[in-house]
Amino acid sequence: MNTETVDEKYRKMTETPVKGLILRLSVPTVISNLISTLYNAADTFFVGQISTSASAAVGVALSLQAVIQAIGFFFGQGSGNNMSRRLGAHDEKTAEILASTGFISSLILSVAVSVLGLIFLRPMSIFLGSSETILPYAMDYMFWILIAAPFMASSLVLNNQLRFEGNSFYSMIGLTTGGILNLFLDPLFIFGFDMGISGAALATAISQFVSFIILFILSERIGTVKIRLRSFKPSLKLLGMITNGGLPSLCRQSVTSVAMICLNNAALPFGDAAIAAMAIVNKIGNFTNSVLIGVGQGFQPVCGYNYGAGLYRRVKEGFWFCVKLMSAVLLVLAVIEYIWASPIVGFFRRGDAEVIEIGDIALRLRCFTLVFSSWITISNMLLQTTGKMWRASILGFARQGIILIPIVWILPPLIGIWGIQIAQPLADLVTFLMSVPMTMGVIRAMNEGVKQEEGIFRKA
Repeated sequence: MNTETVDEKYRKMTETPVKGLILRLSVPTVISNLISTLYNAADTFFVGQISTSASAAVGVALSLQAVIQAIGFFFGQGSGNNMSRRLGAHDEKTAEILASTGFISSLILSVAVSVLGLIFLRPMSIFLGSSETILPYAMDYMFWILIAAPFMASSLVLNNQLRFEGNSFYSMIGLTTGGILNLFLDPLFIFGFDMGISGAALATAISQFVSFIILFILSERIGTVKIRLRSFKPSLKLLGMITNGGLPSLCRQSVTSVAMICLNNAALPFGDAAIAAMAIVNKIGNFTNSVLIGVGQGFQPVCGYNYGAGLYRRVKEGFWFCVKLMSAVLLVLAVIEYIWASPIVGFFRRGDAEVIEIGDIALRLRCFTLVFSSWITISNMLLQTTGKMWRASILGFARQGIILIPIVWILPPLIGIWGIQIAQPLADLVTFLMSVPMTMGVIRAMNEGVKQEEGIFRKA
């Protein structure tokens, strides 16, 4: 390991002005997140040209992809969070062990998920919310997604580890290349080779594999911390550290999968159009979240390094900067999405009036609470990166689990499809109210740390 490189990285993360540093780290992550979102958005767009049932099948598969992403984010965020704090404390050896253990563990677990999913493909497709008309499309699509699962999960681990080292530009390159490739392969396989929905999934699988290869090479050549088989040491202590940093992401991603399953099953009585419409609205929401999460991910390495170094003033400055910036951005996006809701939904499913009508209402309702996502997401990342595992996990679990799932099951029988359309906005509002006291407790604790630091400085 190059000690000079590590020292330079430390100085950059702890001495560069916070706002400019976060913006520089955020731009690549926003771009890579947007490109990653294009994977599924491209599938939704091109598959939407086949039929409503095929479009709904992509929505059903989202819950499976959320499980695969949960594995990647758990080990990626878990190892990455701790890596940044270890690098901030000049403990490069432990950082390498964390990186290697997180990467190899994700590879092993995702292979197991892939094998089990292929064995139980049909019952799993039904469980995830497929109707009889959706089922054949869902099985064809999820077959290739399961084949690619190990590469999808491992890519997310490498992407997160590079980000937490402060190498967000290089993490962007891997995901961006795969995303752009997918845009070209989708129409080629679906229409050129007449593979239908299987072509969309195969295009995604190939693109994910390419991203994995590029990220692995970049991690070896550019990364501050290297992946080494000899450093794979899955002890209880080490896995506990990874769990402490990654459990909030696992909760957030896993419960997203459960929420999607519940949403699909709740929408079944209203037909394939309802499932397709909500899948499209979720994809649109993913684009918005890509910007928000990208800024939050730019904040995380700054937070981890400076929290590990005891520089709480910089952590607080970065937190408030991100919250204010993204509140303004989300307010603008909410206005745009509200005004042009119908044409935005219609872009993914042209000519289907029922899908557009259902999606238009759902998208407009989400706009009313979109700005709350800024506080919720940045707060979650602050709690997670500073090691507040349980608070971060509860907050991550609340939005899509504790609150959303009961709403999805209770409201539709009472008020019909409106219960599905209004579920996410209600969940966002309640989660925001929960998150304020949880986050302010950490802010107050850091305020005390700043006062102690200033007192020591004055005495000196």
